[in-house]
Amino acid sequence: MRIHFIIHEHFEAPGAYETWARKHRHTTTYSRVYLGEPLPQQVEEIDFLIVMGGPQSPATTIEQCAHFDAKGEKAVITKAINAGKVVLGVCLGAQLIGEALGAHYEHSPEREIGKFPIKLTKYANTHPLFEHFGSVLEVGHWHNDMPGLTPDSTIIAHSEGCPRQIVAYGDLVFGFQCHMELTKEVVALLIENDDLSEATNYRFVDDPEVLMNHDYDKMNEKLYEFLDKLMKAYQA
Repeated sequence: MRIHFIIHEHFEAPGAYETWARKHRHTTTYSRVYLGEPLPQQVEEIDFLIVMGGPQSPATTIEQCAHFDAKGEKAVITKAINAGKVVLGVCLGAQLIGEALGAHYEHSPEREIGKFPIKLTKYANTHPLFEHFGSVLEVGHWHNDMPGLTPDSTIIAHSEGCPRQIVAYGDLVFGFQCHMELTKEVVALLIENDDLSEATNYRFVDDPEVLMNHDYDKMNEKLYEFLDKLMKAYQA
């Protein structure tokens, strides 16, 4: 399988997504846009397109962030969806998928940074890709915004602080506002590059010590199983 990552910042690393890809010896290619690496012009040589998060929003302009081209990324996402590829977005990536499909991102009711439970919908409980998640699953969070919804999209999971944690935009197209890819190494990078001095002012923001002491392994394992199932669905 050929997996292409679009990565916006070094601290918004693929984490468990990359671990899964390496474990299965998939071919991985990258558009590390913060290093000036180009977006893919064609999608024929890609099976999975994974668009990672970042401190930007879909409304961020090139004038505001020279290495972030929202319009260009949405064009790549659209090509991949139309070509029947797997398209998976994380946080900003999820918002860009919604935008590419005509659904505008919105601000989340709550800022969430930490590890908090998401609740799976009844639809998700019987969905073959998500039924192993169970009714409630603790996952990572690091966001202020959330993806928009298209008329054909379905909410897979929500949390107390955000009504759109996982969104299915199609059989092979998913937006994860939550961060199931987090590892302690990635969390350390995020802490280093964010201001958490006012963490106690928010209901769903952990302080750095708590963030570093969470166990992220269980949610990583759930993510790996989801990706295994998604790979089989694509191959079918």
